Amino acid sequence: METKEYLTSYYNEYDENARLTSRHGMVEYITTMKYVDRYLKPDMRILEIGTATGRYSHALAQRGYRVDAVELIEHNIEIFKLNTLENEPVTITQGDAVDLSAFESGTYDITLLLGPMYHLFTDEEQLKALSEAIRVTKKGGTVFAAYCMGDASVLTYGFARGKIYDIIEKCMLNTETFDSFSKPWDIFKLYRKEDIDKLRSRFNVTQLHFVASDGYTNHMREVIDQMDDRMYELYIKYHLAVCERQDMTGCSHHTLDIFRKE
Repeated sequence: METKEYLTSYYNEYDENARLTSRHGMVEYITTMKYVDRYLKPDMRILEIGTATGRYSHALAQRGYRVDAVELIEHNIEIFKLNTLENEPVTITQGDAVDLSAFESGTYDITLLLGPMYHLFTDEEQLKALSEAIRVTKKGGTVFAAYCMGDASVLTYGFARGKIYDIIEKCMLNTETFDSFSKPWDIFKLYRKEDIDKLRSRFNVTQLHFVASDGYTNHMREVIDQMDDRMYELYIKYHLAVCERQDMTGCSHHTLDIFRKE
């Protein structure tokens, strides 16, 4: 099977909207939108690459921004279209993050790459996706690239859920360094911060923020889902206060690398 077939099978069964709208899932969404808001100005054009069902694209378009979205999986595109309001200034195109040849260079003020790096398993693919995202962004524009982190998965899936020996037997973990390895059939590519820094260093960009998008949230998701409104609001306030502390990023399941195109 090719990568697209694995992803199609996965996303045909997975409810992405439900994840982002659960209390624990909303932490990542709230955090990402907080940082996007820092760089939004009137009349900006936005591209979201790997939009999935369009949670971010629709939210931004419904605020009046012109948004173009790209998505690989047909099932997600169908849901995206169903969720599109009449006269919403958003488009959806089927496409691949490693080939944005349908889009002109230097077009967008903000480019969101919030999903593709989860599913690209070679350095060549990862660099191509970043290169394409940067190419279509205007000089001085901002790119937001999201990643899945390896150590958080080792802790929650490996140790907390008792799957660590299964991971080792599948040759997905170096038991000396605890670096993680994955293939397309594992669906998710896992990173450490040094991997992300190495990828970014290949381009003429300036890092603005490195954010623990959900921080410790997924390690205590059941607790967070049961919080009352008052405590949940306090948790969000706490999370946003510490999410750029570099000693917090390693435990986060998702991180957000934000940089400016020079």
